[in-house]
Amino acid sequence: SPFSDPGLVLFSIFFLNVVPFPACKDLVATARDRKLNTFVQITVVHPTEQTLTRYSSTEIVEGTRDPLFLTGVTFSPEYPIYEETKIKLTVYDVKDKSQDTRSFLGCTTFKVGDLVKSKEQQLTLTLRTSDGGKTVGTIDVSLVKMGEVEEGEADHTTADEQGRKCALVCECTAPEGIIGKDNLPLLNAVLKNPICKLYRFPTSDNKWMHIREQMSESTLSFHIPKELINLHIKEDMRRNQELKELGELAPHWDNMRKSVVAHCDQMLSLYQDTLVELGKHTGSSFKSSCSKGEKTLEFVPINLHLQRMYVRSPQLKDAVYDVITVGAPAAHFQGFKNGGLRKLLSKFEAERRNTGYQCIYYSHENTAKAKEVLSNINHLQPLISSHADLLLNSASQHSPDSLKDSLKMLAEKTELFVHAFKDQLIRSALLALYTARPGCVLKKPPVPQNCVGEDGDPQNQEQSAQIKRQDSIPHHSEYDEEEWDRVWANVGKNLNCVIATVDRLLRKDGSSSTKEGENDPLQADCMTSHTCGDWYEQLYPLVVTLKDCMGEVVTRAKQSMAFVLLQELACSLPQHLMLTLRRDIVFSQALAGLVCGFIIKLHTSLCDQGFLQQLHSVGLIVQYEGLLSTYSDEIGMLEDMAVGISDLQKVMFKIIEAKSDDILPVITGRREHYVIEVKLPGKMFELLPQEIKEGKLLFVYPVLFNVGINEQQTLAERFGDTTLQESVNQENLELLKEYYKLFTEKMPPDCLPHFQEQDALKGLLENLHQNIQAKKRKNVEIIWLAATICRKLNGIRFTCCKSAKDRTSMSVTLEQCSILREEHQLHKDFFIRALDCMRREGCRIENVLKNVKCRKYAFNMIQLMAFPKYYRPPEGTYGKVDT
Repeated sequence: SPFSDPGLVLFSIFFLNVVPFPACKDLVATARDRKLNTFVQITVVHPTEQTLTRYSSTEIVEGTRDPLFLTGVTFSPEYPIYEETKIKLTVYDVKDKSQDTRSFLGCTTFKVGDLVKSKEQQLTLTLRTSDGGKTVGTIDVSLVKMGEVEEGEADHTTADEQGRKCALVCECTAPEGIIGKDNLPLLNAVLKNPICKLYRFPTSDNKWMHIREQMSESTLSFHIPKELINLHIKEDMRRNQELKELGELAPHWDNMRKSVVAHCDQMLSLYQDTLVELGKHTGSSFKSSCSKGEKTLEFVPINLHLQRMYVRSPQLKDAVYDVITVGAPAAHFQGFKNGGLRKLLSKFEAERRNTGYQCIYYSHENTAKAKEVLSNINHLQPLISSHADLLLNSASQHSPDSLKDSLKMLAEKTELFVHAFKDQLIRSALLALYTARPGCVLKKPPVPQNCVGEDGDPQNQEQSAQIKRQDSIPHHSEYDEEEWDRVWANVGKNLNCVIATVDRLLRKDGSSSTKEGENDPLQADCMTSHTCGDWYEQLYPLVVTLKDCMGEVVTRAKQSMAFVLLQELACSLPQHLMLTLRRDIVFSQALAGLVCGFIIKLHTSLCDQGFLQQLHSVGLIVQYEGLLSTYSDEIGMLEDMAVGISDLQKVMFKIIEAKSDDILPVITGRREHYVIEVKLPGKMFELLPQEIKEGKLLFVYPVLFNVGINEQQTLAERFGDTTLQESVNQENLELLKEYYKLFTEKMPPDCLPHFQEQDALKGLLENLHQNIQAKKRKNVEIIWLAATICRKLNGIRFTCCKSAKDRTSMSVTLEQCSILREEHQLHKDFFIRALDCMRREGCRIENVLKNVKCRKYAFNMIQLMAFPKYYRPPEGTYGKVDT
């Protein structure tokens, strides 16, 4: 079996110092006085196959024969490491970084078992030439646990001293020390294929800090889009069926309906085909940047990863910093010739207002209300029917307590049902639908005979008036607008009759002393209309009447709201459906990242009571950092992204206890209202506050701040237009201020450690406001400030560019090193070195390799001249790449 137990042991290596012996100088240097630019390459020799695998490298240390290597090498838990496995270390001298020209200096090999079994878990090895002859230096190999403070200080790290050995530190640690053993099943379900890197940097007081950088794919990249598409399919099938059930319509409206239904069925098939294709996907859990234009993957986020930095420093508390990196949510397959969603939606709404006589214009608010009413109907009607059946069952069993409980639930749901129809939109839509019926003698649909009339007499509703109409639209006087009020009010009146009867039966039975309803004539009629016989026999006709009246309300309301949706669709076929598709695509990409970020944040903060209180009392800020330019296609991408992130306001989370091994999240709801059910294993679920365990919905507050940094942004600033970026930043600043205000109102000042410095946070917000107002070119201070505020607000951080590969890599590595400097006392002389380490040999260059099969960032020298200083990668790590 592997020496490193998968899931438990993480085997890692650190290189610290390589120094050739003075006697070997002439062998390793091309010129006697030349200083070396060296790095160490690590190769694994597998014991059974005796094959060599080039595994990793350190960074290049320039201009010294005594290099200090800060980069470590990590073998993941899944990597097959055995006691007999050999590790080969080869030292090279780099002559030209841009051309990757190098010369061999020396190498050595050791067995993993020899290191682990050594007395102090340390080996001193000799570096020799390739023929094994001459000695060119030594290297120390040590096995330590990450976070253990090494003996002595790191003051030697700032000197270029002669005669030092190269030290190779191997680290053995258990991941559950970071995330908690009970959390592993859920994390393993959400995160896949981790890549780990290790660093050891000096602090300002010459101590060592250890850093583990980790990047993982997420299974949610595909799971969330499939869940969402499935939800859309069900919603659209219901809508299409409701359109077909509108009843008989005049020729003009009927032809309109046929056209709309044909287009909707066609679009439904597209969603179904996409779901089938996604179901066929196997292999990696992420969509590469090269696939961003593939039609079958357009709902899937681009290059979604968790970027994590875990820091252990001598005198400070351990800390974890997470950023979700993902390509900007955008509809790449559909393209950006006509702009993105922000522009397209604005244009679409303006055109809808001028559709002429073909259809009736309803505002976006009204159509949203119609969808809400239909959703409420579909949700409440089966619940009421179920509770009514439970009431009858309780009556048949003659169970007073059960009868009272069933009545309570029935009353609550029926009152919600009645309240849902107190809207002027339904009245106006019923009138519009009335005028769209065929030009012939039209009867009002009769109310069921059992329904109680306005004065309590069922017979009053049995008479239906016949209204003659002309071929033209009839006058409003022909339509009895008060009839709808009577119809839906009958539901409430029938409920009152049920309540009065139950109350009388319980009083007669001696189980209730309630006197409620004695002064109500309606309830008095109900109570005297029955003899005190069998409970079921007395309640059954009343429940049937209630269901019949409810059915009449549902039929009318459904048809009227479906007619509203018919107008929305008919006004702009096929543009409306194509815009809905584009919006669904962008939202799907955004949602996959959000759910991933939410689950990871929940994991890391599960034992933080202040965070949990914030989660259910206020909600979480979700801050997106955008690096898109406002030039050419990226304008459309930013327009898509702005709408997609804004649409996340429709999302709420609900945490439930997992009842099986399937712990992936589930999506419920509809396009205007989504609920994400996050499942937690029992031990984790028990840690939650009671409010969350009882199912309280949890809110998120997404904000986006964008600053273009590339050469295209230079063109936009000099010759184009940056108003889109300015508008987005200003709008989201106001949203961020609203969240901060809400937080300070609902949370105690000392609830979170970060909030011990309230004035500092206010200062950051004011500074952000000033920087946005300044309209300075490539003002990256905006995204730095926004990220800092997000972290202090316990928020979820995102960084996005077109493909989350190149600009994103520059940004997250800069953020990581800035955090080490500001929060963990990184030695100021090592800031740039640390930055170059992470960019040259860290997780982000591995991300580039995963996406384009090449270890080169897709920049060229001309482009980088336009980049802000700290966003430029080290020499030799960039070049022309097909992305």
